[in-house]
Amino acid sequence: MIDINLPSILFYDLIFCYGYILTIMTAKEYLSQAYRIDQRINSKLEQVGSLRALATKTTATISNTPPSGSRDIQPMESIIVKIFALEYEINADIDALVDLKREIVGVIKSIENPEYQTLLELRYLCFFSWEKVAVEMDNDLRYLHKLHGKALAQCEAYIPAVE
Repeated sequence: MIDINLPSILFYDLIFCYGYILTIMTAKEYLSQAYRIDQRINSKLEQVGSLRALATKTTATISNTPPSGSRDIQPMESIIVKIFALEYEINADIDALVDLKREIVGVIKSIENPEYQTLLELRYLCFFSWEKVAVEMDNDLRYLHKLHGKALAQCEAYIPAVE
């Protein structure tokens, strides 16, 4: 066995297991994945809206001069194809988000403390800001941050390894 001294990595630990490198995420990284997917979905929805607005602006031009070879002679069709492609990606992202949220709910429910569960659900499943979590749980921010650290520490044991 070769002993390799690797520098510490801030967020990930790599484990070599049966020919695969497994990535162990921190609890915070794992739980934050749903928010990132939600942001991507919202971004793609905005892109679809922009393309739809562009499609309504697309008009045919009548001219006596012949078109250049590089001009898109079917702009409306190409925009519609782009819209369909983005909508397909959005649906795939929504499926991934639903699956991930179901998995995260399982991880959160593994924690015995109901206060920790509520905090993690509000923050990582409902995507509440810290201020809104504080109002919902009727606590101040400093106490919530302390509670959050404890909740994440308990959550670490239930985070699945990712290939």
